[in-house]
Amino acid sequence: MTSLDDKIGPTVQPTRTPSPHRQRALVPVLICLGMLVAIVSSLGAPLIPTIAAVDHVSMSSAQWSLTVTMLVGAIATPTMGRLGDGPHRRKVILTGLAAVLVGSVLAALPLGFGALIAGRALQGLGIGLTPLAMATARDALPPERSRSAVATLSLTAAAGIGLGYPVTGLLAEYFGLYAGFWFAAIAAAVALAAAIVVLPPSPQRPAHRLDVLGAALLAGGMAGLLFALTQGGHWGWSSARLLVLAVVSVLLLVGWVAHELRTPHPLVDVRLVRDPVVLAANLTAVVGGVAMYLLMSLVTRFVQTPTSAGYGFGASVVVTGLVLVPFSAGSLLAGRLVRVLSRTVPLARLLPLGCLISLVAVLSFVFARHSLWQVFVTMALAGLGIGITVSVMPALIVSAVPAQETGSAMSFNHVVKYIGYSTGSALSAVVLQAHTAAGQALPSNDGYRSAGLLACAVWVATALVSYLLIRSRRGGTRTVLTAGKQKPAEQAGAGPLPPQAGGPRHTSVDR
Repeated sequence: MTSLDDKIGPTVQPTRTPSPHRQRALVPVLICLGMLVAIVSSLGAPLIPTIAAVDHVSMSSAQWSLTVTMLVGAIATPTMGRLGDGPHRRKVILTGLAAVLVGSVLAALPLGFGALIAGRALQGLGIGLTPLAMATARDALPPERSRSAVATLSLTAAAGIGLGYPVTGLLAEYFGLYAGFWFAAIAAAVALAAAIVVLPPSPQRPAHRLDVLGAALLAGGMAGLLFALTQGGHWGWSSARLLVLAVVSVLLLVGWVAHELRTPHPLVDVRLVRDPVVLAANLTAVVGGVAMYLLMSLVTRFVQTPTSAGYGFGASVVVTGLVLVPFSAGSLLAGRLVRVLSRTVPLARLLPLGCLISLVAVLSFVFARHSLWQVFVTMALAGLGIGITVSVMPALIVSAVPAQETGSAMSFNHVVKYIGYSTGSALSAVVLQAHTAAGQALPSNDGYRSAGLLACAVWVATALVSYLLIRSRRGGTRTVLTAGKQKPAEQAGAGPLPPQAGGPRHTSVDR
């Protein structure tokens, strides 16, 4: 039976094997690190209306407290992954944790909106820690324990949101806006101290030169596009400076792709996107990420809107956090559901299925948001749909690329996912701002309907494109997920696997 870890390749042992005591402590510390990352990345969502009120900024500006974290995470993940893939992994993890600590303190101090955004940007560096934590578990632990640890770490994102939102809301409700950031600072300090004691030495791998130019081009292009998106309503969508900024940003991203294709050690190997299955997974990640954070941002603002506006529930930050708990529960349930369904249903069909369930969730928000319990149902459905797509995408990528390219392919998928998150966060503010009358602080109810219909269109397009792309890959077999492992259809009784011409033999995807 071939596991996901086997496909990634053999592990590389560090220069010094950790002591038994450190090995036992390593997994809990890595899981706490993953939970910290998930909590920190979600801190901004329930607090957006409060940030706007306290710092006297518009809702669209306050939305950057969430957008900037996702944007920095999209750029930091491949950069930190490249730096941490050699003899400097331990140093990169500790530096990342220190940056999260500094960012949390900066965001917690009442220094104004600019300091809050700078702190949230530093916190975004923590998003790049989860892949490094998985790599550490894979290299430092025996195979059986490493597989279990990696599987657990992959679920911390959903579980962390379920914990982070209500904890943030509870602290903000009783101790003020900045209490959640002080909580993150304390958690980061504890995680940093534990990591200093427990983390094993870095593995002995050759260090490659960091693609600084690639990181700069990606950062400039993405930041420019998101800024242009959020400023369109203020500058005018046909204004010269907006068009110039958009054109320059697109050129930077085109230049980034061209540079990544030429450099011997790219930040992200974009060549792998040429495979239809990998392209389908990445399109689902980026476009689905847009729709996901579009919905989450809409829900957190909608439920906190005072009833005097003619809609909304006037919910506290605590209740807003609790509204998002069903999303985490649905995501965790989806992971188990995918393992069961993959025994009889091809993974290629599960990817559009997840998109369609997410579509149903958005439709429920558009047409049934008159009671708080309906919003809870919406978020549970959204978690189920997103959980299915997130569970299926890694398996599809692993089944479609040679073993030695799995790491690069997964890195690119992680990058485009967070690009989608940051874009969805910014887009929600743009749509609602467009439906806010001059001199008014709140958008009309139609703004939420328009934004929801936009998310519906995104999910329909995503489901259709992913299905057509995967069907275009002729031939292949089914991949079965069992207990966190992947089982080729040859071993599941589906007959022999055809050899892949011109490359290593690996499973592909059944239509």
